[in-house]
Amino acid sequence: MAVYSKLKRLGMDLVTITDHDSIDAAEELRSRPDFFLSEEVTCRLPSGTELHMGVYDITERDHIELQRRRDDFDRLTAWLRERNLLFSANHIFSSLTGRRSLGDFERFERDFPALETRNGHMLARANENAAAMADFTAKAEVGGSDAHAMASVGCAWTVVPRARTREEYLDGLRRGQGRVRGATGSYWKLTRDILAIGGEMVRHNPSTLPLAPLAVFVPLVIAGTYVIESFFARLWMARYLRARAERFASIEVAEVAA
Repeated sequence: MAVYSKLKRLGMDLVTITDHDSIDAAEELRSRPDFFLSEEVTCRLPSGTELHMGVYDITERDHIELQRRRDDFDRLTAWLRERNLLFSANHIFSSLTGRRSLGDFERFERDFPALETRNGHMLARANENAAAMADFTAKAEVGGSDAHAMASVGCAWTVVPRARTREEYLDGLRRGQGRVRGATGSYWKLTRDILAIGGEMVRHNPSTLPLAPLAVFVPLVIAGTYVIESFFARLWMARYLRARAERFASIEVAEVAA
């Protein structure tokens, strides 16, 4: 309820929460007319790549089916299309979920109606890469704060101009009319949030207090993580663009030959 209250104070007309593979945190909000249920599903692509997929405006029954199908990507996406649910590939230029392959990017182009192009905790470069890919492929764009600490709740969001109801908003997202707004990630924001999470852990469970001295290493670990993230985003954007150029070149050669 605290998350919902903050988002309303920030001026959000509609609220959704995308917990990882869970809908429990949204239990007390389901009766509110300005709330719709969503989920971030951890799925596995045919290549073996783990991916976070946003699925929006779902029911409790949908959640059960999502969890049943998440390890069979083709079966999962066929069911999502059958249910006419909007779904997005999230933070695809981040190493958060591990490895990537060029085939994964072909999947992002072919199988997803939307891409997350503004994540409030991802590097600006990773978000910019995803936005460029959305432009290249005419994908719908979505954004969100990806907050794990209260200070970052509502730092990024998605606007659908002229939408007056939840139905109009969701229809606008499906039509690609969404516009992402707000902040991207930063070293200082992530450091603050990790330290805040550690502080909450100690407050709720005092037995973890002996771990508190480890907090001095948090800034260093995050700095190293951001170096890796920056390299990952640069590497995969370069590989994606090269593969895309080669693919279009081969199509042109085939057309000339025909």
